[in-house]
Amino acid sequence: MNKTFLITSLAALFSVAHLPAEEKKKKPQTWEEKAAERFKNNPTADHKKVIDASIPKPTVAPKKERKVLVFYRCEGFIHTSIPFGNYAMEAIAEHTDAFSADLADGYEVFTKENLAQYDAIIFNNTTHLKPNEEQRAAILDFIESGKGIAGFHAAADNFGGWDEGVALIGGIFNGHPWNAGGSWAFKVEDPDHALNAAFGGKGFWHKDEIYWYKPESFEGRERLRVLLSLDMSKAENQKAVQGERWKDKVDDPAKVDVPVSWCKEVGKGRLFFTNLGHNDMTFANKMVLLHMLDGIQFAMGDLEADAVPSSEAKVKVIAAPDKTE
Repeated sequence: MNKTFLITSLAALFSVAHLPAEEKKKKPQTWEEKAAERFKNNPTADHKKVIDASIPKPTVAPKKERKVLVFYRCEGFIHTSIPFGNYAMEAIAEHTDAFSADLADGYEVFTKENLAQYDAIIFNNTTHLKPNEEQRAAILDFIESGKGIAGFHAAADNFGGWDEGVALIGGIFNGHPWNAGGSWAFKVEDPDHALNAAFGGKGFWHKDEIYWYKPESFEGRERLRVLLSLDMSKAENQKAVQGERWKDKVDDPAKVDVPVSWCKEVGKGRLFFTNLGHNDMTFANKMVLLHMLDGIQFAMGDLEADAVPSSEAKVKVIAAPDKTE
């Protein structure tokens, strides 16, 4: 090895290891700093044009003026799709009469007095949230008293250590064998359900990251009305759980149950959750946006939809078509 090269390399390594304290502090520390670095001015103007062109028409007119709180703070992993989801909700508010929207990322919004002005809270890819006892009570009172909550994707990686919060969403993250780079097969559970109108009575393929959930936390079909799930009859979906990391957790990949979207009643209120929304441009997919909008309108009480748990409902399940490249 060239002696000069070796000396130069060692000097460079030494200088990095002994950066002054002020240099080390430049790494983002607060939520605000981390978000600014992670989002980097996205979505761009071009992204926004695509989202704007994909805004669906609401299925029903609101019963009265509606207002939603879109909450997007993260204490864990920060999804780059968050500002895309925020913009999509703002665009729906601007281009339709379904609701108006406020964005927020500070826990101080979770008081009973402040939440009284809203019809729904949307948790947009929030992770590892840690509301205090008073804030937890405000969230639960909000939905139980007759309001609504909707969650996108990582809203199911939330509220660790708060069992009622985990149960509220329906379960908590336990990995994502179906990763963001793959295109996965989805089956529609009850094509006639009001919250499945977006899919036109057909199963489909979609590129996104899909979770499964800790078994001890997942509410299951006895409490949730499952709307979408992975079609595990398809080889591509099965292969995702046959690798070294996952194979010991699965006896028969074809029999794995992976719910993706669901709804339920909570007290006098309503919850809608979809695991779609990891990839940035999922929020530019008109089909997905209509599914989300229908779910939000259900949560607010404008769109009537059957929330009888899947274990009690007799429904037709539509498989995904065979994949064609």
